[in-house]
Amino acid sequence: MNTVLGNYICGKEMPAGDGIRQDVFNPATGEVTAQVALSTVDEVNAAVDAAKAAFVGWAATPPLGRARLMNRLRDLIEKNADELATIISREHGKVHSDALGEVTRGLEVVEFACGAPHLLKGEVTENVGTSIDSHSMRQPLGVVAGITPFNFPAMVPMWMFPVALVCGNTFILKPSERDPSAALFVAKLVEQAGFPAGVFNVVQGDKTAVDALIEHPDVKALSFVGSTPIAKYIYERGASFGKRVQALGGAKNHMVVMPDADLDKTVSALMGAAYGSAGERCMAISVVVPVGEETAERLRAALIKELETLKIGPGTDPEAEMGPLVTRQHLEKVTGYIDIGEKEGADLVVDGRSFQMTRAGYEQGYYIGGTFFDHVTSDMRIYKEEIFGPVLSMIRAKDYEEAIQLINDHEFGNGTTIFTRDGDSAREFAHRIQVGMVGINVPIPVPMAFHSFGGWKNSLFGDHHMHGAEGVRFYTKLKTITSRWPTGIRSTNEFVMPTMD
Repeated sequence: MNTVLGNYICGKEMPAGDGIRQDVFNPATGEVTAQVALSTVDEVNAAVDAAKAAFVGWAATPPLGRARLMNRLRDLIEKNADELATIISREHGKVHSDALGEVTRGLEVVEFACGAPHLLKGEVTENVGTSIDSHSMRQPLGVVAGITPFNFPAMVPMWMFPVALVCGNTFILKPSERDPSAALFVAKLVEQAGFPAGVFNVVQGDKTAVDALIEHPDVKALSFVGSTPIAKYIYERGASFGKRVQALGGAKNHMVVMPDADLDKTVSALMGAAYGSAGERCMAISVVVPVGEETAERLRAALIKELETLKIGPGTDPEAEMGPLVTRQHLEKVTGYIDIGEKEGADLVVDGRSFQMTRAGYEQGYYIGGTFFDHVTSDMRIYKEEIFGPVLSMIRAKDYEEAIQLINDHEFGNGTTIFTRDGDSAREFAHRIQVGMVGINVPIPVPMAFHSFGGWKNSLFGDHHMHGAEGVRFYTKLKTITSRWPTGIRSTNEFVMPTMD
């Protein structure tokens, strides 16, 4: 019988109840490896109660004390990174080296959060008025929750909970039900680090659990990463219940290739950005925009050559460059988009549907080959919609201005990049492009932990980006204190609006 994965509440793994269960698959083989128990509203409420009870003591813990525990967690994640990456690869399908990279990028946010004493410093102004001083402080919100996607089951939670915890909040994580084990593994590391029971909790589940978190009056803030329709839903519903919400949605990330770009380096970067993790990244490059016909023809020929040697296999294969998609349903969705692209008249240069896994034991895995469309136009669905698979579209731009306009006209504004040797073109691109994260000769411009991650337009709902200084602002509320002591108090009644005289 397969393992049944339950919740982690108040420092304990909670046995699964008699409610709905969902199969968890190994995408490399298509086999069921476990089941996850989908939480009821009562189980979500129990997690909120535990987090609320833990909040009082945790918020009163000095920032240095919280930072010391975060340092212990950092050491434990680093020590157990390989095991965590194995869990990710087994349930998500990405190759082990990619999963290990995911853990490393998440660990960087943990390292950033270790600076809590500095991050939470307020501001002081002496003598803003005669004998009057003013200072500000940042205080925690209370119980906060994170709803995270399947494509980064360790990294995205680590974008959220380390900053939330060092700011003095308690946290409830609702991971994807497609790959739920990584969250439980991280919860055990949090416990080993010495965090008090109830400070960090995990509730498995589907929309029922999400809605319970949205509607619960004691949940003060929600962080989300996923598709745009769900991001919009969580933002609007959460705001209607008076919650602070940051909801990161979909993307259609473009790479502009200028005529002067180093083609070999550009193609190498593009292959990893488009086909790494089977394209299941919100920062994946899914559209390449060569400027000029000559650039397009050279790029096309180079991509065809590289795709012929793309190594596809299970995540356990150290030579594999791309693993399977996460579920059979997602595989069907991606192949459906390839069908649509053909019907729309795009030039299907390399068809990933023709790939067949012949390795013994892996024939039923959710594999697809790298796919490449040329002569795509901006009115096609394969251009307008997020496919979230290893499908790259090429749109040819006659000049630099057309390339910029193409990107600025798209509904998504998550990430983009330009490959060029010309500093003037690169600088103008960075200033004019209407996108939240921009790369210059960097294929996937994910900011480091001490900066903040977030897009524009329909890629982000809410006012704050994740981690970095923006993350600290999201997970705290600002309080400003203005004080005057007896020697400076006037002896006459004051009926006018106070001024700082």
